[in-house]
This record gives sequence, C-alpha cells and structure tokens, in this order.
Amino acid sequence: MTKSKSRDKNLQNVVKDLNQPDVGAHGAQQRQQHTNDRRHQDLVNHEE
Repeated sequence: MTKSKSRDKNLQNVVKDLNQPDVGAHGAQQRQQHTNDRRHQDLVNHEE
C-alpha cells in the first residue's frame, strides 16, 4: 500500500464546490454546466 502525501483530489474538489456562495439560479446553472463540461471532456479523453 502506498502512502499519499496529498489529500484526495476528489475531496478537495467537493470542499471547493461546497465553499462556493449561493448566487442564484443562473450561477447554479453555470456551475452545473462547468461540471458537465469537465465530465464530457474526461469521457472524450478516455475514448482516444
């Protein structure tokens, strides 16, 4: 088993997302679209 010197990247992203202030429906939609774009790009990168 290897020891990780840094925190789990997924947990860092969750904390970062939870620390974002509520900015209304438009801001929430923009954040969700950003997440969707990252997921889509990840899928595209893994297909190649």
